[in-house]
Amino acid sequence: MQPTPILQFGTSRFLQAHADLFVSQAMEEGQDVGPITVVQSSGDPSRTTRLAALVGSYPVRIEGLVHGERVQETLDVKSVSRTLSTASQWDEVVRIFVQDAQIVLSNTGDAGFAPRLSDGSSTFKQAMSYPAKLTQLLRLRFAAGAAPIQIMPMELIVDNGTVLKARVMELAKDDAPDFLAYLERNVTWVNSLVDRIVSQPLEPAGAVAEAYALWAIEDQPGLVIPCRHPAVQVVASLADIEALKLFVLNLGHTFLADRWRARGGKDDVLVRHLVNDANELGQLRHVLHHEVRTAFVAADLAEQFDAYVITTLERFANPFLDHRIADIAQNHPQKVARRIAAMLAWAKDRGDLSPKPILAAIVATHKEHT
Repeated sequence: MQPTPILQFGTSRFLQAHADLFVSQAMEEGQDVGPITVVQSSGDPSRTTRLAALVGSYPVRIEGLVHGERVQETLDVKSVSRTLSTASQWDEVVRIFVQDAQIVLSNTGDAGFAPRLSDGSSTFKQAMSYPAKLTQLLRLRFAAGAAPIQIMPMELIVDNGTVLKARVMELAKDDAPDFLAYLERNVTWVNSLVDRIVSQPLEPAGAVAEAYALWAIEDQPGLVIPCRHPAVQVVASLADIEALKLFVLNLGHTFLADRWRARGGKDDVLVRHLVNDANELGQLRHVLHHEVRTAFVAADLAEQFDAYVITTLERFANPFLDHRIADIAQNHPQKVARRIAAMLAWAKDRGDLSPKPILAAIVATHKEHT
């Protein structure tokens, strides 16, 4: 079978409509990238049908707004040439990791990095966490004298590459010094930030996704991008993009949810209903432009902020996406702390001391109730 220079851990609908789609489009353009071997690391037998259906071609339906125009199109993803499971095909996963892989992608869910009791085993155990499985594979690649490799986690963890490296180094702390040196010198650990709402799966494989997509990759010496694509951006630092996402998109969601809760939180309303309401949209625009924008001006990010607000409001207004405000309002006090209180502190750190009465009142209210 054809070698697969990209090895991906995770079968999520997000990956199907994000990295796998981008690589497929790049391959169709003639770029010398891919194909991909997808590895199911969970061993979940209920996903066997999905795993098999990824090979060959599967659909991704794109639905959203682009510059105010409705977009509905179905794309065929053809980048996956092989699928495996660590639970039943570990030896073949090892072979591809050692012989074929140049880039390793992962999106293993919220609990993917969490330590497990079996992580300390000297031999492979299916119950291991993803970092422990990766450590096992890196040991075998090193022992085989293979070429350097690039590790690109896509989990929604700040500095995900740095975090994954730290966990692998911890697991390998008692290994030989030359292996530890290999992890430092010959493994490129890449931080990235991904964004795309993938609203539902298609059966047996495929997904429905919004038009917007981002794969921001932090630059470093020796970096190899998986493909050239409009959604792929190589940036000097992810910090600015993380701030925009957290303090515009996420803060905007939480601001709308706070107003909904203040009205009793009883109506089953969608985000797009709120931004199609002139009063709600006006309130959101006011707080973004008069209380949030000043912080981004102080951070010398005004141009990026203005463009991101336009994109964010278009995403909120997506007529095809049923994004319930009740879902956003879950764990509301914690989200107020992470998104609104944190923005107020971020603004002060950048020298923005302008009054922010609306956001400050939201934070104060939730401090009183905690």
